[in-house]
Amino acid sequence: MSIIRNFLTDPTLKKLDVDAAERLDLHQKVLQQKPMLREVFSDFHHSCKRLAERYLYPEGLEIEIGAGIAPMRESYPGVLATDIVFSPYLDRVLNAEAMDIEDHCIRVFYGQNCFHHFPHPDLFFAELNRTLKPGGGAILIEPFYGPCSRFLYKRLFKSEGFDPHYNSWETPASGPMNGANQALSYIVFVRDREEFERKNPGLEIAHMEVCNNYIRYLTSGGLNFRQLLPDALTPALKLIEKLLYPARHLFALHHIIVIRKKP
Repeated sequence: MSIIRNFLTDPTLKKLDVDAAERLDLHQKVLQQKPMLREVFSDFHHSCKRLAERYLYPEGLEIEIGAGIAPMRESYPGVLATDIVFSPYLDRVLNAEAMDIEDHCIRVFYGQNCFHHFPHPDLFFAELNRTLKPGGGAILIEPFYGPCSRFLYKRLFKSEGFDPHYNSWETPASGPMNGANQALSYIVFVRDREEFERKNPGLEIAHMEVCNNYIRYLTSGGLNFRQLLPDALTPALKLIEKLLYPARHLFALHHIIVIRKKP
């Protein structure tokens, strides 16, 4: 599998240190060369906004945490983007001192593939309780836990693991990107859901759904791998995704979790 991974890895990223500052610049260049992938990120943005309008009630600030090279503000300019809270070395994931966030003033936090990098999820949930308005929440896009995603995530990424049986929510990390457990959302919100509800009586899991853009995401190569098919085939791939919609739980690579603060 390592031979296949090395072949598929984008040539410009083969020697990349994922914790280096140049990672974002290189990923930005990769994204600009991949219209198919840009459309996938746009799908993510629209899904998050749709779910916010459906499940979260009050007016208020909308903030993306751990915003990377495809921030929500590209689709919705009113969303504030920050990377302040992304470092796993922060003892408080949403540090009021760092972000200057008052109590009960946020309508929604968005997070794209950042939750599994948080070393202390309990501190994150505590800050949700403190900063969210009643009826507000967090919408997180994270790696899914279906058969296809389990197979791929365990084998394609050297810097991150996928261990759904890990016995703790806290994962030792050796850097901002190294050492994360991509199964964290499954562990917290599915496997240990009763524990999450017991420890966070003021929060509820309002909704979970899988993302149905997995063929385009995989074919595009994401941010780290070569694109496998030309962009001209995007409409055909979208049609195939629609036809396979009933089987999405088998093939999906990402899912969305909506956490809501109880009124």
